[in-house]
Amino acid sequence: MLLRSTLIYAPAIIFTRISALLLVIFATRMIDQTEYGLLTLVVAVGEMIDVAVTDWMRISLLRLGGKGDVTRGSLARAASILFGTSALALVVAIPASIIVVPQRWMEFLLAVAAYLVAGAVARFGLIVLQMQQRHTAYVTLEFLRAAFQLVMPVLILMAGHETFLAVSLASSTGTLLAAVVTGIVAARRVVAGPSVFTHYEFFAIGLPVVAVALVSLGLTNGERVILNEFHGAASVAIFAAVYALARQPIALIANAVNTASFPEAVSRFDHQGPLAAGHFIAQTMALIISLSLPAAALLVALSDDIVRLFLPAEYAGPEVFLFAIIAFAVIATNLSDYVYGAMIHAHKRPHLLIINKAVGSVICIGLSLLLIPSMAEIGAALGLAAGAGAGLFVSIIINQKMTPIPTPWRAMFSAIVVAIGTGYTAALISGSIQVDSLFIKLAIASIASGFVFLALNAIMYPKEAMHRIYTVKEMFTS
Repeated sequence: MLLRSTLIYAPAIIFTRISALLLVIFATRMIDQTEYGLLTLVVAVGEMIDVAVTDWMRISLLRLGGKGDVTRGSLARAASILFGTSALALVVAIPASIIVVPQRWMEFLLAVAAYLVAGAVARFGLIVLQMQQRHTAYVTLEFLRAAFQLVMPVLILMAGHETFLAVSLASSTGTLLAAVVTGIVAARRVVAGPSVFTHYEFFAIGLPVVAVALVSLGLTNGERVILNEFHGAASVAIFAAVYALARQPIALIANAVNTASFPEAVSRFDHQGPLAAGHFIAQTMALIISLSLPAAALLVALSDDIVRLFLPAEYAGPEVFLFAIIAFAVIATNLSDYVYGAMIHAHKRPHLLIINKAVGSVICIGLSLLLIPSMAEIGAALGLAAGAGAGLFVSIIINQKMTPIPTPWRAMFSAIVVAIGTGYTAALISGSIQVDSLFIKLAIASIASGFVFLALNAIMYPKEAMHRIYTVKEMFTS
């Protein structure tokens, strides 16, 4: 069931990630490194403020609103809170812009403000669809948002507006247009009725999440702000571009799993108890690890070819090290947030997340300040990875004190074996094929690695593999 639910959301998330990667490819070629670095800083600062001020509403709504019918009273109450928190976010953006980009802070503030408003409206509509269990509508509208976020910046770039402000405003406009459509679609299924939660209940869950976000700012693009301080926006551009290429494939896997699993985990906790939720979350962990490790191995093995294909020559550097370090950081963060964090939210004790986020943030900032001056992008990646690893370790300890999540040792061992086989195959083929086209080279290596991935999983899980084969066979014969 978990895999089926994940596959429902996967197409939209995949298209969103592909859209983001395509924008990286276009932007790095059509604007200079400094402008692209400033563009990524808009996203970095916007995410830091958004996570600290407005993102907590998703947790509160999903935890209190549940699944099924959504009442007008609940939405009205949530919308009023969203308006207030968004206004606060815009106020916070003013000093943040002055500190991060003092020379061009007015342009930067405008870009960040548009990012925050568009993101808040878009998230609100998507949360409602998720609560209503309208998977098809959710997927379709995520497709629309991804398309707008790609097409509008590209049109602006083709029109000759090659500044970070123009590209950022175009992207935010696309997000806002899709958000309006999402809101209209979601509103059609809202039912009459009062709010199912009070302001106190909403903030009781939400405020600890805000506190978590505030102490975890070091893990939310903090390394980019430090990198900009020591080496400038051009260095941020290199780190951000490579980070996008290394992160997106792994992140889309975890995001798809979490989008499908989190409401179900909370529901099982409420109706069947902590042990049932723990076993379900263990399945979530197994699925994330089984898919993420081979994907990370493939990315590291092909990192040199990936960077040469997708980025301009001036973005080249120590790709293998950056890809490996970033992949570890992303996987550690995903496990901490989507596995152990899910159990903490199910217990309605989000304040406990302050501990692991604070530890991770302090380590990330400390190592970034220590390593970035001499190691630039590598130092930023190491700081991020160390913070993410420390946060995961503390999350595991916290969960052992609550409802321990069974560790899927077999899935972890199998994932390591599959990852080694997948990565070795990709590296072997990439190093042996002599073709002029990098695209063809990557395609051949990826396809071959995909067959190895399927074959090794079939060996590791023969019963599940035979079940899938029979299912597919029945689909074609019926």
